[in-house]
Amino acid sequence: MTAIFLAALELTIVGTAMPTVVTALGGLDRFSWAFSAYIIASTVTMPVWGKLSDIYGRRPLIQIGIVLFLIGSVLCGTAVSMNQLIFFRAVQGLGAGTLLPIGMTIIGDIYSVEERARMQAIFSSVWAIASIVGPIAGGFITDHLSWRWVFLINVPFGIASALIIGFALKEAKRDAHPTVDYGGAITLTAAITLLMLAFDKGGGAGASLLSARNLGLFAGAAVLFAVFARIERRAQDPIVPFDLFQDRVVTVAVVAGFLAGMAMFGAISFVPLYAQGALGTTASGAGSLLTPLLLSWVVLSIIGGRLMLKIGARPTVIAGVSLMTIGFIVLSSYHREMHRAWLMSGLAIIGAGLGLTMFILLLAVQQSVPRARLGLATSLNLFARSIGGAFGVAVMGAVLSAGLADNLAAVARGGTLGLSPQRAAELARHPNALIEPSARAELSPQLLNALQDALAAALHNVFLIGAGAAALALIIVVMWLPRAGDSEASTASATATAAPAGESHVA
Repeated sequence: MTAIFLAALELTIVGTAMPTVVTALGGLDRFSWAFSAYIIASTVTMPVWGKLSDIYGRRPLIQIGIVLFLIGSVLCGTAVSMNQLIFFRAVQGLGAGTLLPIGMTIIGDIYSVEERARMQAIFSSVWAIASIVGPIAGGFITDHLSWRWVFLINVPFGIASALIIGFALKEAKRDAHPTVDYGGAITLTAAITLLMLAFDKGGGAGASLLSARNLGLFAGAAVLFAVFARIERRAQDPIVPFDLFQDRVVTVAVVAGFLAGMAMFGAISFVPLYAQGALGTTASGAGSLLTPLLLSWVVLSIIGGRLMLKIGARPTVIAGVSLMTIGFIVLSSYHREMHRAWLMSGLAIIGAGLGLTMFILLLAVQQSVPRARLGLATSLNLFARSIGGAFGVAVMGAVLSAGLADNLAAVARGGTLGLSPQRAAELARHPNALIEPSARAELSPQLLNALQDALAAALHNVFLIGAGAAALALIIVVMWLPRAGDSEASTASATATAAPAGESHVA
């Protein structure tokens, strides 16, 4: 719980301080890389950390990750330039790649499936506390101490987590000397890095997902994935054994997790833009719009764990993905003239769907695989969600840019509001101009209203993509997720889900 809290807090506390960091260090043009470096480094290493934890044990690997994370945190707190901060955030990310996947794997080690479902209330409370405390703490620390303490505050929590795990987690001694698939690990990391780099810039305003730069990155990633597949087929102990995907539960969970990640990150990324750009709210008001999503997510994840024990994983996940689809349909039907309650209800429904989907898919995977592959399977599930989020934001960002450009061009062609084609193209490339108070103040009320309508219409298509991703996930779950009692759904015996004597347990 302490390690998971550390990862959750980092995701929520840093964003509040970053505008102050940019003011202090400069480098506004590299602002996004302070986030991207962390996300890329943590995402690409998830499968590698998961596999290594299956080989060498959870305790040493998560402690290595915590040490890396703390080193990166201290270095971030001492950075004197934006380039230094970006590099140190990547170091942080390398360590963060262990915190959530191996933390969730340890939960799988020490609890049976039934116990994990019941303990979901406690695990969800960690995310709830971090979601509430993080932004508030980030603002308070930045205003009253220094932005550097936003990073340094990780140190006591990290030390506590490492000590608790070091003293309390007991694992069976591993006498075997396995062969580590270094070639596969390096190739997979390089391929995913290229893919993440393409996604990171592909969805930027004015950038095309199919630009020459991104096509080159996609081609390089495809070649490396082909090399990786060849290495894995020949490796004695592959970093990602392909026979793992013969288990239908694992395959469905990875694909559905990818699509759910697309939808989830799409809502979290673009609803604040809708609120600030199309509705004219403040940044804090835009953030508060996500509160119904976060709260319903936490509450329904608690209910979902118990529901899974009563009716099984399949109907619970089907209900969750159905709610996600309905929520995005509600979101896409919202217009600026409608009451905010309609928008917030859509977000609450999406959050409820995520609560019934994300953790239940993870439980189903952990139940389906043998203990020797628990770390890898858990990491792949979380990895698919992160990659789906990156892909979804890139695709939705490209759709937003194209739709906004078309809508603004139509406004300019009208010729009655004084918007030139050149200014319309500039606003399409930099839609943040609709958010900045100084830029908005220069626009006439009629022109501002037309621009807000143009942004709202473009975001309407973005939310439709989220609905499509959720609907596709629903089709996949309905068609291929096995029912309870199917042979593929019950491949794990009781010894694979409960913690047997002599293996991982809490002292």
